[in-house]
Amino acid sequence: MALTPYQQQLRDRITAAGVTSPPEPWRPVGGGPIAVGGLLGIGFAVHPESGHDLVLTVSHSGHGLFDAVTGLKLARDHEPAEDPDGPDLACPGLGQVADVRVPVAGMWGGGLHTSAEGGWHVEVAAPEWPHHRVLLATGRGPWQGEPGESWWPVLDSDWSAFRAAGFSPTGRTLAVATSSDLALWTRSEGPSLVP
Repeated sequence: MALTPYQQQLRDRITAAGVTSPPEPWRPVGGGPIAVGGLLGIGFAVHPESGHDLVLTVSHSGHGLFDAVTGLKLARDHEPAEDPDGPDLACPGLGQVADVRVPVAGMWGGGLHTSAEGGWHVEVAAPEWPHHRVLLATGRGPWQGEPGESWWPVLDSDWSAFRAAGFSPTGRTLAVATSSDLALWTRSEGPSLVP
């Protein structure tokens, strides 16, 4: 099926924009994507003491818990009792959030927040299927604004399969999961999205 001229224009617009760092107040976590081989899905929790966002990873080789501000691995379970299950696609937490069930988005379905405080939103496009591009945007984003002004292509999953992208419930973390990596960006200001 051929693309309409409008669809072709959008495709060309997104493929022409190269991956770039997002603007302030966003900053990448750590030295770049965190390698997590066989990554299937991710979910968010909040550290009970520091208040930092935490990211739970579910992979073929177990579960991991990462601090979304520092990128440090806090806990690892090579043989978890269960993978995401039930209507909320949740699984048991580990480490500092062992007593919490964490909803997970990825291969099983589910989803993460697509908007955050300050008018930020995330868009996922696949102009060159099966490769996905993750766009951080404000306002109308890639559909009307210019790259580097109202939208920023923060990740192009041309090396591995896309799993999930979105914000933490607090709105302070943007996470993108592929089958091989976890990419994180954080910001320090802004109120929580959680009531």
